[in-house]
Amino acid sequence: MSMKEYPPGKSFPGKIGLTVDESEPAWPAARRVKQGAPNVLFIVLDDTGYGQLGCYGGLSETPNLDRLAANGLLYTNMHTTALCSPTRSCILTGRNHHANAMAGITEISTGFPGYNGAIPFENGLLSEMLLREGYNTYAIGKWHLTPAEQGSAAGPYDRWPLGRGFERYYGFLGGDTHQYYPDLVEDNHQVEPPRTPEQGYHLTEDLVDRAIAFIGDAKQVAPNKPFFLYFATGAMHAPHHVPREWADRYKGKFDMGWDRARELVFERQKQLGVVPESARLPAADPDVPRWDGLPEQERQLYARMMEVFAGYLTHTDHHIGRMLDTLGKLGQLDNTLIMVISDNGASAEGGPTGSVNENRFFNFVPESLKDNLAALDELGGPRYFNHYPWGWTHAGNTPFRRWKRETFRGGVSDPFIVHWPAVIRAKGEIRHQYAHAIDMVPTVLDAIGIEPPAEIRGVTQSPLHGKGLHHTFDDAQAPSPRDTQYFEMFGHRAIYHDGFRAVCPWPGDSFSESKPFGTPLKPEDLRRLDEQGWELYDLTTDPTESRNIAPANREKLREMIALWYVEAGKYGVLPIDGRGQQRLAEERPQITAERKQYTYYPHTQSVPESASPRLLNRSHVICAEVEIPDGGAEGVLLCHGGNTGGYAFFVKDDKLHYVHNYVGAQQFHVASSNGLSGGRHELRFEFERTGEPDLRSGRGAPGRARLFVDDALVGEGDIPVTIPVAIGIGGGLTCGRATPSPITDLYQAPFEFTGELTSVTAEVGKEALSHDQEAEMRMVMARQ
Repeated sequence: MSMKEYPPGKSFPGKIGLTVDESEPAWPAARRVKQGAPNVLFIVLDDTGYGQLGCYGGLSETPNLDRLAANGLLYTNMHTTALCSPTRSCILTGRNHHANAMAGITEISTGFPGYNGAIPFENGLLSEMLLREGYNTYAIGKWHLTPAEQGSAAGPYDRWPLGRGFERYYGFLGGDTHQYYPDLVEDNHQVEPPRTPEQGYHLTEDLVDRAIAFIGDAKQVAPNKPFFLYFATGAMHAPHHVPREWADRYKGKFDMGWDRARELVFERQKQLGVVPESARLPAADPDVPRWDGLPEQERQLYARMMEVFAGYLTHTDHHIGRMLDTLGKLGQLDNTLIMVISDNGASAEGGPTGSVNENRFFNFVPESLKDNLAALDELGGPRYFNHYPWGWTHAGNTPFRRWKRETFRGGVSDPFIVHWPAVIRAKGEIRHQYAHAIDMVPTVLDAIGIEPPAEIRGVTQSPLHGKGLHHTFDDAQAPSPRDTQYFEMFGHRAIYHDGFRAVCPWPGDSFSESKPFGTPLKPEDLRRLDEQGWELYDLTTDPTESRNIAPANREKLREMIALWYVEAGKYGVLPIDGRGQQRLAEERPQITAERKQYTYYPHTQSVPESASPRLLNRSHVICAEVEIPDGGAEGVLLCHGGNTGGYAFFVKDDKLHYVHNYVGAQQFHVASSNGLSGGRHELRFEFERTGEPDLRSGRGAPGRARLFVDDALVGEGDIPVTIPVAIGIGGGLTCGRATPSPITDLYQAPFEFTGELTSVTAEVGKEALSHDQEAEMRMVMARQ
């Protein structure tokens, strides 16, 4: 008798008698995918502009992504939301970003349905949909979809990757991370990188290694079981980290500067058919200085910054190629539906002059040309946290205007490649249909032949907003799946409809000609903008938004503005919020209230800055309860940060030490005069604030540092300047061991404490907490 199966949740169809002989068995049916169902691989690049991949005319070598385009399809008209987390929510749910409660990044969530940063469970992720269809589901790399307040070891974990349908995860939860000393999470717990930079470690290689391992683990057991892999490398987001030999490949290749580079990319795009011959290159951006007008030393620095970025992109492409080669060796490449996309346009967060340490930028500590030139030979290495100037951003988004965070096409038009040789007959063709990131999920469902689920884990599902692109795979003339799409980011609005595009920039067309980013949008501002602030473009004749036709087409413009409000009401865009730092300062539900005393224990996970005690600019005490064996002990008691800034309280050479690393520029060191004896001790550091901080000058509060052993003063010294705003980069707070990125050269990580460490308590003083919301917003927005 053949085995009988029945759908889980249905009544048992067998027979139950008094004995087995009188009974008939039946089994809940195993989840099985239909024969021949494809694997699905999403490759999500970060901050990669439309004109940066080789197959889109870019000047960097990307042979592996190019081969996907050459053996598949390249789309010229894909769109995103202009920002990281919002786009990623669209990619994974098939719904618009405000409907996902992801109007911005999670760190700036507010108490409105479209803005609260918690993707509703009724908006199921593709991982949840495919898991129930019998797929293995893996997430690798950048996540940034968990509310910021829920990213610590205290959880809750229901909006971490494993809580949203992924069976395995390896990557980082936040918006960015150090590529040599990353903040890594495996499944639901933190882990340390498997190697050091000195041993050749780089995050991109590690992520690809894990992706290959995840796939191989399952395929060796169940070769016919398909997988969904969401591979979201942190590249090309800052820091632009890459081994020197990769950057040196481009030695001298960007000496022509960003103006000429932009022209070259545009010429190549026309040759490739990425943009039509009739397209015009928009005028140079008013925020970008002319290359020929820059001093020679600045040109030298900026060219090297671009060499590093180009090497970083080629290095990323190389490791993606390893993943593709593995699929080929496993016989899985042809029947893997691969989609490659960037989350937004190239980033201008390096500012007009770029940066070698963004932590200085966050903290208003000026970077001098002299200091930055001194870093020239080490850019891309673990010592610096570098980002190129926005002249290269402008060139990277060729042929479009502006960049990430803005809804001009430079912010929202992105590369998109589809590769599936088993099904797509067309090879190396270009598709011009209008598309949006929300179309990726329905495309996958259509390709596999399954319907969007009506419920997931008992939660009734909302309708998908995207439309499938499956019909365009073998028909270049197929209609676009959509004729309307809205955009909004920080009050910067746009609407596409039937070939026309209306854009309403807020606070203006450029930084130099408008109010600062994050300026609140008042009702009178909105009325004025709707009367005279919108621009109109006919993309059928002007795909680069170079000619504003609004003055001569007022009736069409009014129609487009009205349509924007219809879409805004439909998808939860209202209220329009142009604020920046004020959104950061919004009160949000917390899992625990801020307190004066924090206790930490050894052998526990590091604590992210968002959940760490705010010691900067306040008097504070750090007290460790230890027992030192007769032979002595050494190691970190408590530290927070990395080589770009932070503090460390530790024992070395039988002495007590404290180091404050001021944004990587200076280190202030206090050590005890006497050695530590064996036995139980209370080791204490006290910081007494002796002056006021000057945050906008990059100077945190000065203070007197004192070291105590069992209430006896054993060392003291002045710290004339401290980190003013945020530790920010390089590592969280750790107890009993060092963060992977070295705060000081006086020890090497992990430098675990070798005595018995019971606990470490940090107690903050009573001074008013000095902080700068605009400065904190600068940091948050640069790290998305």
